[in-house]
Amino acid sequence: MFEARRPTTRSRSALNILELIYHSIVRNIRSGHRNALVGLILNMLQTMILVAAFYFMFSLLGVRKVAIRGDFLLYIMTGIFMYITHIKALSSVMGAEGPTSAMMLHAPMNTIIGIASAALSSLYIQVLSLSTVLYLYHAMFEPITIYQPVGAFSMLLVAWFTGCAVGVVFLSLKPWAPDFIQVASMIYMRANMIASGKMFVANTLPSTMLAMFDWNPLFHAIDQSRGFAFINYNPHFSSVSYPLKVGIVILTIGLMLEFYTRRKVSNSWNAAR
Repeated sequence: MFEARRPTTRSRSALNILELIYHSIVRNIRSGHRNALVGLILNMLQTMILVAAFYFMFSLLGVRKVAIRGDFLLYIMTGIFMYITHIKALSSVMGAEGPTSAMMLHAPMNTIIGIASAALSSLYIQVLSLSTVLYLYHAMFEPITIYQPVGAFSMLLVAWFTGCAVGVVFLSLKPWAPDFIQVASMIYMRANMIASGKMFVANTLPSTMLAMFDWNPLFHAIDQSRGFAFINYNPHFSSVSYPLKVGIVILTIGLMLEFYTRRKVSNSWNAAR
């Protein structure tokens, strides 16, 4: 009321928003664990445990011969990294600050900044974790070569982007039916353990089985990442553009739902429940 408002340029407003997103990212990262290093180590352990579990499962079942010619553990990691990045992005965005959060009482803050900071903090942690895991494996066990590292990393960004898009939809619907959305998100995450196709190579699947997976944008991201990571694999039944198009459509729907929810949501909903 008594604040003197100063006219700002567009560039200054953009810098203010970027600064606010940066501080929100730091807050999100530190909120996961009081010690940032311990939080990173825990995330790395989760990734390594999942990789080890799939490695021993494939070894016991004797399905290593169906993998791509090359480093078998790298083949597993391409699927695990994409899956974890997708799921972590979804969970982080879904848990972002909502319109009734106490943080929204501060004038510069809004839900879009909360969503952006949650998404970027998730990407930061996952990229740092997978880079550390790959370096440790390369330095301590066996040297690895990624055929096209830029392309493989771009598929990681695609998996992250589609996870963020799905997370925005869940976030916008959560105030209307929190219990149902919580269950639906858990079903989606568990279903992607199989539907993501991280345990299969798309080129070896028959057409009847391929139809069960090619609807999933994460399946395309994982298969294309293996095409970039391995010189001996050329994906024929997946696309780079499909997950991008699906992610953009889902994100657009999610932002429209979020805008509608932001205008209708009330603190009294939580009190009523």
